[in-house]
Amino acid sequence: MIDNHSSVYCEGLSGASCQEPAGLRAPHSGFSCSTEPLKRAGGPDTAAGTGPLPDPLPEPVCQYTTYRDGDPVVRVCYCSTTRNSSAEEPQAEALLSTLSRQQVTTVRKRLDNYTETLRKRNRQPIRDVHDLSSCDLRRLGFITHIELSTFLLPLGVQTKRTRPPRRSSRDGGVFGVPLDALLHNDRKSSAGVKVPIVFQKLLCILEQSGLQTEGILRVPGSAARLKYLRRELDRCSGRFDWSAVRQVDAAGLLKLFIRELPTPLLTHTHLSTYLAVLGVSSLVHQVQALQLLTLLLPESNRDTLRALLVFLRKVVSHQDQNRMSLWNVSMVVAPNLFACRHRGNKRSITMQQEEMEEAVGGAHLVQLMITHQDLLWTVPAFLLSQVRQMNQVSNQKEGGLGKTTRRLLKRINDKNDGNLVTELSAGVIRVHAPLNTKVSMAIQLDGQTTAKDVIARFKCEKSPVQHLYEVGGNICERRLHPDCLLLDVYRVNPRCDWLIKPGSC
Repeated sequence: MIDNHSSVYCEGLSGASCQEPAGLRAPHSGFSCSTEPLKRAGGPDTAAGTGPLPDPLPEPVCQYTTYRDGDPVVRVCYCSTTRNSSAEEPQAEALLSTLSRQQVTTVRKRLDNYTETLRKRNRQPIRDVHDLSSCDLRRLGFITHIELSTFLLPLGVQTKRTRPPRRSSRDGGVFGVPLDALLHNDRKSSAGVKVPIVFQKLLCILEQSGLQTEGILRVPGSAARLKYLRRELDRCSGRFDWSAVRQVDAAGLLKLFIRELPTPLLTHTHLSTYLAVLGVSSLVHQVQALQLLTLLLPESNRDTLRALLVFLRKVVSHQDQNRMSLWNVSMVVAPNLFACRHRGNKRSITMQQEEMEEAVGGAHLVQLMITHQDLLWTVPAFLLSQVRQMNQVSNQKEGGLGKTTRRLLKRINDKNDGNLVTELSAGVIRVHAPLNTKVSMAIQLDGQTTAKDVIARFKCEKSPVQHLYEVGGNICERRLHPDCLLLDVYRVNPRCDWLIKPGSC
């Protein structure tokens, strides 16, 4: 179990042993929190009240979903397997003694705020960043950047944006082409695609023929053949014969594609911050920082990273056949995401040791991202709440009416507004489905009404996959999870419109 403070970000992150099936049956609180301090193996408590965790990362990890009040909550169970590490965590008081009085006050105040947030009941389901509109994502990025800076500063980590090096990018082909350029070309033939088609093709080949292959991603293919396939893909990617690509070829091309992106998958802007997260002593705080960093990634980078991590988790799930454990996969993938600095051919023993430490550190971050990937895409409740507040303030400013005009309009509409409030207080919403046979329907909400219940009322035999959206009010647009309790959304955003429209899963 993790402590209350850390669960503000990582809702549902649990440290219970995966050998206890009772964890699936026992009721959990909304955040799966425990007031009991955690202990790192072989070390005292960590700073900032996080409490200890097994040191280092346990592997493998069992992830599953449970339901509380009808809402899905991601659970993560750690196994008891650990890898050796001699580093001990410094005591919390020892770390606090190195800070100034103002910094200590800031740390304690933030932890108190986290605890207060946890006391409030949270019945909302998983808030996937993919469900937010581009307008809300821009506001989320602004808030997340501030939160990341203020979160890491008391932990001794300073965030700084790295100026990207000058590197020419190609206009055509596949390798060395920016993700946005690839997606622009792919959307000419496949509208709405979020991950480059060539990247999807490579993952598909590996999933179909390579998951059970021993040494997948680790065993290199022929360098000459890899060079030939790369040249052919750059020359005619749209007419390329994918049936000729073997599993070992696809693995090499996948890693080459990631390495040669003109902008790293984790971006030049945030790459140094990713590596700086290694300086955070608490594993839970590292996961929190990775979550915030992932929310800051551009949409194309985030979607591509998500596809990669989903695939890597599948590889790890077949480790009995392919001999690729979580740590092995992380060690193979890390150099492609965290490129090592070139120091020339002549390297001292110290430089070689530093390179090894960087490689291990990068692998540790990849391991965390594979393990906790379901949490990386989740928008913390308090960040979504701040997005709503920003939208509300923005809507009020855009009104642009003088005080006298607003007062007159308020008096004129008092009667109508009163009737509207009476209807809303009864929990009645009007759902619009302009593309359906039934274009509108008034629905009485109760404590158990979910989005999928409403969608079912509009569903036809041949209707495509449909989603319920929360539109307007204090949000631009948000796709609601099928198990989302609508009465809770209604209370948070009573002036929103409810819209059903088709969309991808």
